[in-house]
Amino acid sequence: MSGAHAQETTKTQPHTKHRTTHISAPAPEVAGGSEAVIVTGTREFGKKARDSLSPLDVVSNRQITSTGQPTLRDALSLLLPSLTVPTAGFDAGALTDTISLRGLNPNETLVLVDGKRRHTTANIYADPGPTQGATPVDIDMIPMSMIDHVEVLRDGASAQYGSDAIAGVVNIILKKQAHGLNIRSNTGITSQGDGFQQGVYLDGGFHLSDRGFLHIGGDFVHQDHAYRSAADNRTGTYSNPILSQPEQTRESIALNAGYDLTADIQAYGSATYAHRHAESYQNNRLASSLKSYPAYAALYPNGYTPIMALEENDFELTAGLKGVFAGWNWDLSSVYGRDFDRFDALSTTNTAVLKATGRTPTRFSNAQGYNDSQWTNSFDLSRKVNLSFWPHSINIAGGASYRYESYSIGTGSADSTAGTGSDAIPGTSAFNAGNWNRDVVSGYIDIATHLTKQWQVDLAGRTEHYTDVGDARTGKIATRYDFNPRLAIRGTFSTGFHAPTLAQQHYSALAVSPNAARGLIAVNSPGALSNGASALTPEYSTSAEGGIIAEPIHKLHVTADIYQIDLRDRIQPGGNVYGINAYNALVQDNFPISSAAQNWPASQLSTHWFANVATTRTQGLDLTATYNTALGHYGQVDWDAALNLNRTRLRHQSTATNGDPLLSAQYIAYITTAYPRSKLIFGGTWHSPQNKWNVSVHEIRYGQTTSQLTYYSGPLVGLTNVYRQFQNTPKWTTNASVTYNINPNWSATLGGNNIFSAYPSRIPNNNRYLGAPQYYMSTNQLGITGGYYYLDVSARF
Repeated sequence: MSGAHAQETTKTQPHTKHRTTHISAPAPEVAGGSEAVIVTGTREFGKKARDSLSPLDVVSNRQITSTGQPTLRDALSLLLPSLTVPTAGFDAGALTDTISLRGLNPNETLVLVDGKRRHTTANIYADPGPTQGATPVDIDMIPMSMIDHVEVLRDGASAQYGSDAIAGVVNIILKKQAHGLNIRSNTGITSQGDGFQQGVYLDGGFHLSDRGFLHIGGDFVHQDHAYRSAADNRTGTYSNPILSQPEQTRESIALNAGYDLTADIQAYGSATYAHRHAESYQNNRLASSLKSYPAYAALYPNGYTPIMALEENDFELTAGLKGVFAGWNWDLSSVYGRDFDRFDALSTTNTAVLKATGRTPTRFSNAQGYNDSQWTNSFDLSRKVNLSFWPHSINIAGGASYRYESYSIGTGSADSTAGTGSDAIPGTSAFNAGNWNRDVVSGYIDIATHLTKQWQVDLAGRTEHYTDVGDARTGKIATRYDFNPRLAIRGTFSTGFHAPTLAQQHYSALAVSPNAARGLIAVNSPGALSNGASALTPEYSTSAEGGIIAEPIHKLHVTADIYQIDLRDRIQPGGNVYGINAYNALVQDNFPISSAAQNWPASQLSTHWFANVATTRTQGLDLTATYNTALGHYGQVDWDAALNLNRTRLRHQSTATNGDPLLSAQYIAYITTAYPRSKLIFGGTWHSPQNKWNVSVHEIRYGQTTSQLTYYSGPLVGLTNVYRQFQNTPKWTTNASVTYNINPNWSATLGGNNIFSAYPSRIPNNNRYLGAPQYYMSTNQLGITGGYYYLDVSARF
């Protein structure tokens, strides 16, 4: 973990028999991240990060803001080697902010807010790549101003938290201070003078009499396009902006509150709401494409570039009671969350409307609409017990929950679905729309104790029942042995699972380019079933981890953890069919596809569906180190280094019911080599005496990724089983900042990320569709925008 020290924050603990703790108490701070009290990966109260039985990063709000990034996702990617984000995104996938842990799909990372499961986005990442199929939690819909700190558990934890906690858990802890006012402005621009970003963040706390608190915060974040396309092969000009950072404006607000009803019962609640408007470009259409449609040609004499626009509304409400009864800490909660995405097609055409009515609409509102909601009701119990025959206290925890999940796809507007649909972003036909839901019931038990004074152990087990995919049972054992205050070892063994999401089971869509189309059809649709599809089943994992915690010399703190994750029945798109077979499958599923597509090269017309495609083994190493150098009258330097080594191998590939393999070489690469083989972060921060000046410099090295590229020109075009192996070589970036603390209330930071403007490796010309995408976006390595320079001003009262 790099950057400034983490801070300990107020944890609203239930009362104990020997202590009265009011939730309105102020939030203390501590200097070191290892001293932070944690709530993730343990059911015990008061446990510190340094005593965790599993690898855990605690990232403070100060660390997050010190990166200069306007979003939480991008800030975490600069701080944690085990966490990666997409190089860029296509289409609707570019408009949701996703994170991945340990080289696994975002669906394998569980996101909590104050320990409660957060609802997921309705916007599935449908385009090819390592993120395909993900409907993760969009963490940037939570106001950054309201985040106290983030706990990242790098360990399988399905037995503790349920589905999705295979790669790890990200627990976002909201602010609970009953005092103070914080104001922050972040302004930045890329090294090429575009991609302007502005963020404004405001939060403050209030007392509710002397028995509670209310903390309110909100963000406003705007981001402009950043264009990185090469010349279009068709024109030799830079008129195709397909390779670009999307434009977006996001407004979000949140509140967090608690109140002592009695000495033993506390009420709490929180709410978040966010609205996002975002736009991403599709491939440019040439003026010649409209030669048969003079009415549209008059509107677009130089051709046109369709725009996919998103209007997203996301909210979540949490309410609960907690307290103590007969020595038991109890917590009763209800959480309801919903994400609604409306996609509009802008600056485009629908020639079928022109032919039928003579009208020339260029804006198609409500072409596609998706809704995802989740309602979770939980009851949790825990207490420490002392037994006469056992010399150590035993922490017993257990609970049960009921969760209702729903997912819907709406029918597109009449103009957007007429004929073959609005160009590039066709409206959703009634055949592909629908509403689906399921119920999930679960229960767990967790027992933690010491076997000796130095030896800790934690056992957990969980059972879950899904009304659509059946039962899942998972378990976990974690242990740690402290030889002395400077040396300890730890290890875990766990099983986990990821239930197929409702979107993975029912989503279907068609992405159309000038001379290509790519369909993603529902696994239970006629087109998929006729090509050998079968119903989805849950993914199951077996994870093992072992590590060491050491202080070999005074003030040098080191952790090293090795891990192995075997993941069976992985859910990714599979069963690829091409050419005329793809055309027939799409027609069977009532997609509006032009009959001319029958004559396209096979590699440019394809469809597939989500399937349990493979078994993989992921192995890796996490290493962290921190050290402090005192310079006397010249201040001090806090050094830090962190490394993740990660490798995924294919152990088994599944076949369809007709015997065909479900994965191509390209899709095998998405699973195994699209995430960096390594990620290294190291550097230091100098603090002047009295902390007037802070200077930070950090290096990040992104390891190699390897892809299998489609040929779009040359003698190999049209072949569906021949790809070019492409290595995106390792990249170094430098992040630096200078902070001046003007007075105890005001500070200003001037800094830059990737200050020398490194870019991904360029791909060969004949592997670029239409020539424009010079960088391969279907990886999780270095981003495409180059350097980013910013001015950050903040005030604290």
